[in-house]
Amino acid sequence: MKQADVIIIGGGAAGFFTAINAADKNPKLKIIILERGKEVLTKVKVSGGGRCNVTHAEFLPKELTQNYPRGEKELLGPFHTFMTGDTIEWFEKRGVELKIEADGRMFPVSDSSQTIIDCFLSEAKRLGVEVLLNQSVKEILKGADHFTINTATDTFSAAKIVVATGSNPKIWQLLEGLGHSIVPAVPSLFTFNIKDQRIAELPGISTSANVKILLPAGVPPLGVRGLPLLITHWGMSGPAILKLSAWGARVLEPLKYHFKIEVNWLNSISEEEALDVLKDLKSSQGKQTIFKYAHFDLPKRLWQSLVKASGIDERLTWAEATRENLQNIANQLTAAIFEVIGKSTFKEEFVTAGGVDLKEVNFKTFESRICKNLYFAGEVLNIDAITGGFNFQNAWTGGYLVAQAITK
Repeated sequence: MKQADVIIIGGGAAGFFTAINAADKNPKLKIIILERGKEVLTKVKVSGGGRCNVTHAEFLPKELTQNYPRGEKELLGPFHTFMTGDTIEWFEKRGVELKIEADGRMFPVSDSSQTIIDCFLSEAKRLGVEVLLNQSVKEILKGADHFTINTATDTFSAAKIVVATGSNPKIWQLLEGLGHSIVPAVPSLFTFNIKDQRIAELPGISTSANVKILLPAGVPPLGVRGLPLLITHWGMSGPAILKLSAWGARVLEPLKYHFKIEVNWLNSISEEEALDVLKDLKSSQGKQTIFKYAHFDLPKRLWQSLVKASGIDERLTWAEATRENLQNIANQLTAAIFEVIGKSTFKEEFVTAGGVDLKEVNFKTFESRICKNLYFAGEVLNIDAITGGFNFQNAWTGGYLVAQAITK
């Protein structure tokens, strides 16, 4: 039997960050990371298209929490302890400089996730953290003053354990055996499959004008506004759709991802306001064909597709347009209904909603309220975020607070 002071189950972002910070605070602790695979930090490697979206340039705790459909309330306190600025400083102290992109996402200056992996591996080695591969955990037993962990090949004993396995159903099952409730996992962060003539020929077009999307009647009210939308070969993606998928994760799963959305391509402009603008165009641009020039800052091909969908002949001029013609265009611009017929996983950023019930965790320390000396970090908890570095920030904050708690 191998003995340690702390055993961390899971060799991903949250596991490594916990181990490094704990070893840094108390070098005397014997810390072992158990990783079920043949390599560590695999999700870090592929995240952000191989660049690793480390965090997001949002520096107010309250504002930061609003990017978490599940965990918003619980993370407010932890973010006051370890926040985006702390993450930046942590990496800079270890020679990894981060940069901010136009959309607020933050990456290593090297634009390579390997920089983050190398930093973690060298820090773990420097601090004497033992990393063991191919250690699939089969059993977690709680004794009077220690835990026994049986893997496929070995047995381990530790006074404290940290579970940082992400969305792992087998580990969730073991945690249920220790008395925890698990919120069933459903996908979060996915794109919408839509077959519709209006967007069939437009893959690659992105709206620089932000959009508003609503789930119409029949579904609990849900919507996003002020975000760009991307048209793809299979339907719709981009920040607006991904945010809607995250907030709607629990609502959309029972619908088996068959539902309708209402898209306002003009964001905050109402149908009546759009109609007024179209009437002005009828007066001022009478000789021009409606089809030829785009308006409202829409991409030209999108404008033309929506005009066609309004039943407008390509040769019709503004002067010839009837009130009904203008009403139809205004409707397509501000209240276009699209039918969603399924979902697609968003790149490698596969995120699920679900995990350890948050009521059973003390968020001052991330320790279990059910089982003393058992801690959690990362997506093993029922916490998830929209895309943009927020899921990693949850891992860093949780890992840091766990390290603080287990070294006291």
